[in-house]
Amino acid sequence: MITRNKFQRINHDILPMISRLVPSILPQGRRNGDYWVALNPTRSDRTLGSFKINLKNGYWADYATGDKGGDLISLTAYLYGMGQGEAADYISKLAGIASNDN
Repeated sequence: MITRNKFQRINHDILPMISRLVPSILPQGRRNGDYWVALNPTRSDRTLGSFKINLKNGYWADYATGDKGGDLISLTAYLYGMGQGEAADYISKLAGIASNDN
């Protein structure tokens, strides 16, 4: 079972790496100031602009659909259609950090 502490720790640990991690999970995009602006692979998105991820805090939103979240774990879950626990483990491995509760 995934705990709140685990989510908080993972989010804390990956925040300094967010500028590297976001482009690796959303390669069809570009940096625009503090944001990564990308095509949303979950829908027929053809134009950059409506799907943005804040590279300082991890908040993300698709302004075309209203989908949004507050961290890289929720973004990963959204993009890959997985649960929050599985997304936390996935992004931890991608970042090269341990995701266990120890």
